[in-house]
Amino acid sequence: MRDYFSMLLDDLAGRSYNKAERNRRLRKDIGRSEGAIEFKHQNISAVLQLCSEAWIPGYKPAMNFQKSLVDAVERWLDEHPDFLRTPLALHDAKTLREPRPLWIDEPPRPGNQPPSRDWENVEPLIRKFDFAGQHARNRELGLAGERLVLDHERSSLASAGRADLAERVRWVSEEEGDGAGYDIASFSPDGRNRLIEVKTTRGWQRSPFYISRNEYDVAKQKSQEWRLLRIWDFCREPKAFELRPPLDQHLILAPANYRADMR
Repeated sequence: MRDYFSMLLDDLAGRSYNKAERNRRLRKDIGRSEGAIEFKHQNISAVLQLCSEAWIPGYKPAMNFQKSLVDAVERWLDEHPDFLRTPLALHDAKTLREPRPLWIDEPPRPGNQPPSRDWENVEPLIRKFDFAGQHARNRELGLAGERLVLDHERSSLASAGRADLAERVRWVSEEEGDGAGYDIASFSPDGRNRLIEVKTTRGWQRSPFYISRNEYDVAKQKSQEWRLLRIWDFCREPKAFELRPPLDQHLILAPANYRADMR
């Protein structure tokens, strides 16, 4: 477990590491085969993927893992809480101020696979750490994602020959707060409004995220203009897809909390 997370931290920080050498060292220390160690690392990637967390790309997630592995991941996260609380601390702060390329693709297709035993094993871990909530509450992550979209919108408009519109793109959530129901006020090249709500996580494209009641209502009221830009894998190579209202066609929306008034 320590070996995997050591490599993951190096990977997120952009530091080089030698997988083969680490595997040889582990074989000597614990007496397991090369393939067994490789598969166990892939199991850890699978747990982290289900938790909507970053994992090592060189160890493609492999399911059918034991509950004891989930328990080991939980112990590591308990001992290293900063791994979840400061997901951008591994980056130089100056790097976040420079425009980063944003690759935008089609949204993932609807999934209809029934929950597996792996999911049942990981679900208590997800509830305990609330990975989606960790990302939603991380101000640094949210601001970095919004700035990335701001730069992308301005650059795209300028490249389309609409420098006049690029100059008018506004970072609404920074200028006016979160009450507007969207973060970026931009335009399409033909001048139509694009009201963009940005949701950023460092997990995979199916990582869950939070939408406020106000954002949901504004999406319904301004469905022709409102867009949700979903950024994922932010700490490594940011990628995104765009969703248009009605959100219910793309997302399973579940109540996350309740307002409580005294009787």
